Amino acid sequence: MTRSELIQKLAAMNLGLTSHQAEKSVSTILQEISKALSSGNRVELRGFGVFTTRERQSRVGRNPRTGESVKVAAKAVPFFKAGKQLRQRLNQAS
Repeated sequence: MTRSELIQKLAAMNLGLTSHQAEKSVSTILQEISKALSSGNRVELRGFGVFTTRERQSRVGRNPRTGESVKVAAKAVPFFKAGKQLRQRLNQAS
């Protein structure tokens, strides 16, 4: 599902909500999750999952085109762990 499909579905499910309002709601939620993660906090959505960040250490990588060694800096990456209810729902469909 893409962002625009999510917005359309949200607007269709809530008849009092215009597509512009649905778009603003989705944007606000995603921005708040991004802000929380960038400030080092975790975001927990009960029944859905938890968004956190993980640290990757610096390492020496290779440029695939030239084969030259390249230093890759340490960085934080987003991580999502599905909640118990989401995992159960996915496994029921099978």
